[in-house]
Amino acid sequence: MRLGALFGEFFSDLRQQRLRTTLTILGITWGTVAVVVLLAFGEGLERQTLKRFHGLGDRIVILFGGRTTKVWQGYPDGRFVRLHQSDRDLLMREIPDIAMMSPEYSVRTTPVRRGTASANPNITGIIPDYGIMRNIIPAPGGRFINDRDVEERRRVAVLGDELKELLFGDEDAIGQTVFVGETPFAIIGVMLPKLQNSSYNGRDKDRIFIPSTTHVSLFGGRTVNNFVYRTRDSFETEAVERQVYDVLGRRYHFDPDDEDALSVWDTVEFEKMFGYLFLGFRMFFTLVGSFTLTVGGIGVANIMYIVVKERTREIGIRRSVGATRNSILAQFFGETFVIVGIGAVMGFLISVGLVWVMGFLPLQDFVGTPQISPLVVGVTLGLLAFIAFLAGLFPARRAASLDPVECLRY
Repeated sequence: MRLGALFGEFFSDLRQQRLRTTLTILGITWGTVAVVVLLAFGEGLERQTLKRFHGLGDRIVILFGGRTTKVWQGYPDGRFVRLHQSDRDLLMREIPDIAMMSPEYSVRTTPVRRGTASANPNITGIIPDYGIMRNIIPAPGGRFINDRDVEERRRVAVLGDELKELLFGDEDAIGQTVFVGETPFAIIGVMLPKLQNSSYNGRDKDRIFIPSTTHVSLFGGRTVNNFVYRTRDSFETEAVERQVYDVLGRRYHFDPDDEDALSVWDTVEFEKMFGYLFLGFRMFFTLVGSFTLTVGGIGVANIMYIVVKERTREIGIRRSVGATRNSILAQFFGETFVIVGIGAVMGFLISVGLVWVMGFLPLQDFVGTPQISPLVVGVTLGLLAFIAFLAGLFPARRAASLDPVECLRY
């Protein structure tokens, strides 16, 4: 049957059975809306969560000293492993897969003040690579700590955005001076605001960052609080972690298999866990939406069975003048896909409108903005095609298998 004739018969039936066909189409429309909106919501939530997680850093590993739990080469268990600045040079030399690494010194007992405004933030001593790894981006007009600041032990500082607001309010902080204890520091940068839902020494927005050498000169610090490093490839983090245990195990005389001797936070592994979690969310949302879509598909199948019964004599006439089983099959399959297609188009249009409206709700910071991504469209179209195929298969096969003689007697 030609496509034009197929559409002609469909719309003729639509005019004769307006209520029946409209309700069937609305069932597919509502199912499409359920699938698209649920998946779009899940997509927005995943992107927002990952954005917050990357506020901690991009593909970083945080390394802390720990406490041994095994006797090793005559050394007792229960020993604390204290990390030192020289460990960075050793690890960078022994493990080429470490792309960059920064020590991190932390002090919280010294006030930072400017005029009458005062705070007790985490005073963090770092090197330039730290800003790259931790996604600390200076606002326009400022900069981050550089190599000369570290080499010359300069008294310069970068403020977290909320600490800047506390000390300076709306005033420009670049070039101004704050006192760390009784020591003046020039402000060279202010961190751009960023989302951050994970931390280990406090949120970056509340910190003040100074050169690591200046931190050691000011506060002493024979040991490092922790190291932050990034591997050249995110797939190498586990292998590098084993090498870190081997190298530091030889230096501090602990069993490399003693996992408690060091504490390692591999954010790459956490991101993989988030990926699996949101894959489960997507599957759940798809399942819930598909239930609604399946109900619409059952409605389409029922309607097509009715259509087959109503056109029994028509089918007999067509078969008697030479129509093949395949042409009958194609006719009813085609009508099924037209019904589902109209419902799908309406569903997508309504979904786009709903997602647009949801974008204006004050929930973005928590659940993100729903996104109708290519993945959402692809999954929905796949479900629609599957439902349309099943809804049309059995009625179309029944129509194609009817005996022409019996149809003419109907």
